[in-house]
Amino acid sequence: MKTRFALLIALCAIALGLSAQNTLEEIRQNKELAGGNMVVYPVPTEALTPAPKGYQPFYLSHYARHGSRYRISENDYTQPIETLKKAKEFGVLSAEGEKILGLLEKTYEAAKNRYGDLTKVGALQHRGIGHRMYEHFPEIFGKEIDVDARSTTVIRSILSKVNECMELQSLNGKLHFSNDASPHDMYYMNHSDPVLNQLLRTPEYSSAMRGSLKTTTTSDRLMKVLFTDQDYVNWVVDGSALMRQLIDIATSMQDIDYTPDFNLLDYFTAEECYDFFQSGNLYWYLAYGPAKETRGLMPYRMAPLLQNILDTAVDALASGKESATLRFGHDTIIMPLAALLELDKWGTPVSDLSQLAEVYPDYKLIPMASNIQIVFYKHRKTGDVLVKFLLNERECTIPVQTDMAPYYHWTDVEKFYRAKLANFEQVRAELVKEFPDAR
Repeated sequence: MKTRFALLIALCAIALGLSAQNTLEEIRQNKELAGGNMVVYPVPTEALTPAPKGYQPFYLSHYARHGSRYRISENDYTQPIETLKKAKEFGVLSAEGEKILGLLEKTYEAAKNRYGDLTKVGALQHRGIGHRMYEHFPEIFGKEIDVDARSTTVIRSILSKVNECMELQSLNGKLHFSNDASPHDMYYMNHSDPVLNQLLRTPEYSSAMRGSLKTTTTSDRLMKVLFTDQDYVNWVVDGSALMRQLIDIATSMQDIDYTPDFNLLDYFTAEECYDFFQSGNLYWYLAYGPAKETRGLMPYRMAPLLQNILDTAVDALASGKESATLRFGHDTIIMPLAALLELDKWGTPVSDLSQLAEVYPDYKLIPMASNIQIVFYKHRKTGDVLVKFLLNERECTIPVQTDMAPYYHWTDVEKFYRAKLANFEQVRAELVKEFPDAR
């Protein structure tokens, strides 16, 4: 018995060890995942669960992030170029450094004056999403229906909307689109709560950002690859900044239309990529996830959007006509909305931030073109309504009891979320007292 027990403990230890290395192993197999929110959209392959007998899709409501884009700032490209060019002028840039400099200059030319713009890669992502929505829900998109399509006023979001709607229109010319992108809708499409933002200025947040990560790598190895004179590096080069700038470029190459002669990520070890990923992942979780360090309240940034989703659904169902509401925006919306809806694990706080990368890897939640689809099904005879949630086109759970998962009774779902919103009103009122200067 003791031998069996010891063996069981040993097996559990091995299993836990393998689990703890899960994200690192995934990045080892695909270093592009270290890009976090820059990762290209993973096309789903899972089949969807057929609707219960008698029910068919009636209304679809969604919020989607824009597709792949160029990096937002020109400095993202020019800063590492300037550092390497200066070293070349002093004759201390290695042959590998010159090779990388050439790649950076070509990448910069490809992105010039397109900072933050949607790429062809991003356009195709939304074409694909639109196509699959049509295939999955022909009872909605195969009919002559009204589609309300709105986006934030950012051009990459507008063009993402255009591409998804054009794909749907090409599949069914009878669809009637109402397109809009106006500051009028930003109160829910791209909301920022000044009171909740105060939680990002607390000692708890600052402490978590400073002391939660245990990184094992430095820039020393890479600097020896790039430069021939280490005294020059010590005196002139900010190695950590240059390393981050180069990984930023390397992990975002997957999003652009330029195909380089070599993979810049090959110059980084998996451990270096993992440490880079951890830093960004921590920021996203604390600022937009259900972190206890920010009192679990950051998902409520999306309270106005959830209110809009619920109210719009009520109106759509009351109309008695099939329809769709499509919204296009940003990762800063998708992440807190997924947490507010409590989709799968994304609404659960992480107890130990040192395990954050394993429990809450953001590349699985907010890749480019990430999206949340809420599909409503009506019974043909009784009129009863069910609802199903898709995260990045994969079925997911919510913490509402159901006798037919992954489908939920709409009356239960609406009651659950409206109760959350009502409770937050009281919580926010207390926060206003705590942070009276918030505007």
